[in-house]
Amino acid sequence: MQKERKICFPESGKLKIMQVSDPQDMHIVRSAMTKMLDKVYDDEKPDLVVFTGDNILGNHINDYIVGKRTHKSRKLTERRIKKALDYILKPLDKRKIPYCMLYGNHDDMNVLTKQEQAEYYKAHEYFFGLNSDDPSVECDTYNVPIYDSKGEKVIYNLYLLDSAGHPENGEDYSGIKKETVDWYIKKSNELKENNGGEPVPSLMFQHIPVKETVKLFTECEKDDPLALRANEEGTKFVKLDKEKAEGFAFEYPAVCDFNDGELEAIRQQNDVCALVFGHDHMNSFTAELDGVNIVQTSAASFRCYGNTVTRSVRIFEIDENNTSQFLTRTVGYFDLFGKGFIPVMRYIMSADEKEKTRNIIWILLAVFGVAFVVYILGSFHFLGM
Repeated sequence: MQKERKICFPESGKLKIMQVSDPQDMHIVRSAMTKMLDKVYDDEKPDLVVFTGDNILGNHINDYIVGKRTHKSRKLTERRIKKALDYILKPLDKRKIPYCMLYGNHDDMNVLTKQEQAEYYKAHEYFFGLNSDDPSVECDTYNVPIYDSKGEKVIYNLYLLDSAGHPENGEDYSGIKKETVDWYIKKSNELKENNGGEPVPSLMFQHIPVKETVKLFTECEKDDPLALRANEEGTKFVKLDKEKAEGFAFEYPAVCDFNDGELEAIRQQNDVCALVFGHDHMNSFTAELDGVNIVQTSAASFRCYGNTVTRSVRIFEIDENNTSQFLTRTVGYFDLFGKGFIPVMRYIMSADEKEKTRNIIWILLAVFGVAFVVYILGSFHFLGM
């Protein structure tokens, strides 16, 4: 059951926020991801966790185990969504770690709307958040005030903005609507007024990157080792500009379809320390974009495209005595487990890009199994049994 939660800086004055983006799995989950998340929760001990969309693979939640057929059974969808969410939410309830979320483009691609799915989140004890007061914006557009270590004053804030919708209302979009920008400006001004006229330092999370993100990429030759195809025709290639951004990019950014003045509003309000995205599974970098700090985080999911360095979560660390600054880093699967036999085999048996290797392993195991049975039966026959 969702409770009113007051998030405060710990007594140490050091707040640790974990971003988990694109866990994007189903009711039969890939074990490498759940083990990765379990270990990072235990190792990092975050003060709160933010899921930044594609929390489930909603458009495949009703796929049959074998074959490509799907169906639209509402009861089955409800049951499978609940099970898929339990895999990522119950471990946090067990550890008593507060968490919140927003939606991505995959979450509501089924017969259940965002509002209906929200009830499953609310049923979890340590989940908090969502918008139930302002009908001008989606239920996953809201803010999370963070109090000082004494629990007396709001000294930090998180904005969570909806950036992806589907035809539940006859509308399909990926972007930050004008209503959402207006909501942000209004909420920012409220926080500022309650803070004696000073902006409250904040992190802003959304699933899909802003259109301006492409400015962080520069054209290059096709044979450049960092080259990414920038159009379907394969006539333009780019790479992450290392003079503008720190990190890596293995795919051209899939950005919002439109921009209703989000970056301009952020510069005007002067309270957002960083604008944080997910969505691009294979990109992880930090940069400054048109005067706004940008943080791109790769996917946690193994049921999607990726590679050995991309499957990770991101940590933000904020000091109560200097809330205008933050430290950020990523923690990946192999950072946690190393590259021993068991972690490597678990990765191979979970990661989508290792499907061919998995098939070979299963074939070899089947052949070995058959050979072993034949050997045993032959031994029985030789012994006259």
